[in-house]
Amino acid sequence: MIVSRYIGHMNRNTPVESSDFVIIGSGIAGLFTALKASEFGSVLVLTKKSMEDSNTGLAQGGIAAAVHEEDSPFLHLEDTLEAGAGLCDIEAVDVLVREGPERVRELIKAGATFDMKDGNISLAREGAHSKARILHAADTTGATIREALIKKCQEGSDIKIVEGQFLIDIISNDRQRECYGVLVYDGNSQINVIYQARAVIIATGGAGQLYRHTTNPDVATADGLAASFRADCSLCDMEFIQFHPTVLWSQDPQRFLISEAVRGEGGLLYNSRGSRFMGKYHPLEELAPRDIVSRAILNEMKQDGSPCVYLDMRNIKEVTRRFPNIYHTLLQKSIDISHDLVPVSPAAHYTMGGIATDTYGQTSLYGLYACGEAACTGVHGANRLASNSLLEGIVFGQRIVDKVEEILYRRSITIEEIFKQYDPGLVYQPSGGTIEPQQARKELQDIMWQRVGIIRDEAGLKEANTMVEEIYNGLAVGSSPLDYYEVVNMLTVARVIIQAALWRKESRGAHWRADYPKRDDRRWIKHLTFVNC
Repeated sequence: MIVSRYIGHMNRNTPVESSDFVIIGSGIAGLFTALKASEFGSVLVLTKKSMEDSNTGLAQGGIAAAVHEEDSPFLHLEDTLEAGAGLCDIEAVDVLVREGPERVRELIKAGATFDMKDGNISLAREGAHSKARILHAADTTGATIREALIKKCQEGSDIKIVEGQFLIDIISNDRQRECYGVLVYDGNSQINVIYQARAVIIATGGAGQLYRHTTNPDVATADGLAASFRADCSLCDMEFIQFHPTVLWSQDPQRFLISEAVRGEGGLLYNSRGSRFMGKYHPLEELAPRDIVSRAILNEMKQDGSPCVYLDMRNIKEVTRRFPNIYHTLLQKSIDISHDLVPVSPAAHYTMGGIATDTYGQTSLYGLYACGEAACTGVHGANRLASNSLLEGIVFGQRIVDKVEEILYRRSITIEEIFKQYDPGLVYQPSGGTIEPQQARKELQDIMWQRVGIIRDEAGLKEANTMVEEIYNGLAVGSSPLDYYEVVNMLTVARVIIQAALWRKESRGAHWRADYPKRDDRRWIKHLTFVNC
């Protein structure tokens, strides 16, 4: 599949700024990497909206790490491999679980606080974990970590954070396979800006907004994935989209997550007939992997003709103290978790695939790195283990800095090199279509939800492919550059997801084909990789 190399324009009058490191994204991966990189040079963190807009701030459950004496990195590795359904890269998982505890200790030194019990860190257990190893700050763990990292970054004189900066394109040399910087739309001045850097780090998160129902904020439009794909970086494992099983049922486009930790503390699922059902689907019942719980819920909804199932939190000890954010949020919707059942259904939550990297975050472009949800190291395989996402961001953020030091002492970038590589003839030009970006976005989200969702089949995927092509070819520029750039990115990545889902003719982890319901290890223990060439 071939797409245009660029979607944005630049010329000799385009403003230019420079930094040793340019980091795109202000979630845990971007901020932690910024802290570490500032020890070696100047750091510029660019974030699409405000510092508060990221998946990190919405992470309720916690961060997984083998920090207890009764736990071990090996047990954590076993659980991660089991959840990943045979597709995890064991080297990447080994890095995650071995280096994770030390990175968590560094988070604590940076100011992140976790719940304590009897003088020790309180550890919770979540689905598919064999041990209680989830460090948490009530049910606002991500927000607590983010606030600590923002404060620490703001204290650093070598770290500059700029809000309202939208990644348009990665500027690279196709022949020498080098990254020179990025082209960004400055939402404050409403102009394009060039940021040149010796190392560019993509930490833009995932692609939840491609779906009608998602837990992700409205900034999660696959920008880093699409820009990297246009720059000829590989996207890998894109068929594996994780749907979180317990999300508050509502008509809102962005759904409120009910943490996995709720089921870890004893929360139970009931169908609309008032019967528990998870025992029919998995021996771990409510603590089964997310993909299994999501499909079980979907099946119960279909059998009962109901839009949701129900989560019972009433038997959890001190439930309002353990989950204060969930309690207060639901109370505003007239649901009291200490007395009422909570209506829940699945929603798109996490992108297991992403920009292909090695275990040091290096992409196929020299000088371009990726970490966090935007990257695909192979650590999650076909299905991410609960609470491994925050850990992944800090572990592989550190690994980037471990490796990138050598680039800083060998590499300098000039503006002449940037313009030498840029060809305005390679910019995507809509062919005079009439579909406005906002309309295209809504149509795409419906297509992906209905045909490329929790359960897929060949007919639906082929229909989705045709429909997305039609939207892509009929797109109009519209009046808002930001809306236009976002929807081009969403359409680009949607095409990759659909093609990957079509090619993988089996069911594995988060990818479930109704027409190929069996896992096929003989043919499909392999990764699907896409390159724009």
